[in-house]
Amino acid sequence: MTEQNTQIRAVLGIDIGGTGIKGAPVNIDTGEFLAERHRIETPQPATPEAVGQVVKALVEHFNWTGPIGCTFPAIVHNGMTMSAANVDQSWINAPAQDILAKAVGLPLVLLNDADAAGLAEVVFGAAKGRGGKTIVITLGTGIGSALIVDGKLISNTEFGHLIFPKNEIAEKYCSAKVKEETDMKWGEFTERLNKYLLHLQLLFSPDFMIIGGGISKKHEKFIPDLKDLRFEVVPADLKNDAGIVGAALEAARCNGLKA
Repeated sequence: MTEQNTQIRAVLGIDIGGTGIKGAPVNIDTGEFLAERHRIETPQPATPEAVGQVVKALVEHFNWTGPIGCTFPAIVHNGMTMSAANVDQSWINAPAQDILAKAVGLPLVLLNDADAAGLAEVVFGAAKGRGGKTIVITLGTGIGSALIVDGKLISNTEFGHLIFPKNEIAEKYCSAKVKEETDMKWGEFTERLNKYLLHLQLLFSPDFMIIGGGISKKHEKFIPDLKDLRFEVVPADLKNDAGIVGAALEAARCNGLKA
């Protein structure tokens, strides 16, 4: 009889947001947290250096010594943050991955937050085992997006910045923040979201769509009323844990730990 290897393979996932930074060690074979998620308020101003100190505090909270994956709400290209739509402007063209890695003194991988959520949904969530084109939309302060083609993530799509409707960008039209700030009724929000999804249908002809972000907890308020779409729309399975799990998965891949 051969002895089974029961060693758990773990990576620390951290999700950097505009109001909070949260993390947990993740079992990359199951997607499960290995400790209770810990959250720290995002510093203000949220400069790369200030955020680096919060990431360091999370690493120390878990006494972590291995690889780390971090999400960030911006375009992340080769470790550089290229945009700052809803965060401090000092992130634009910042070597953010290097700044955060130096703050913690450990190998760290940085990726877009919606891409991380999409990756988590592909490996452990609603898109697991699906072929074709899947679009993951996260509705929050803005609109994040992830495009998955035959199980492979196509990073930094930024569908929330499409010009829609005329002379406006989509995330100023139908994000969760817009609904909350204008006290928009569910009917009007659903109508706006439906028009936006029809626009995505025209441009990309997806086979499947996942809606994430905090608002997805109330998916029964809007998903059943979407119409004229040629693809199925479902709520995200991993909800607010998706960023942490996806960040851990990407860090695992970059460190040769295939999930």
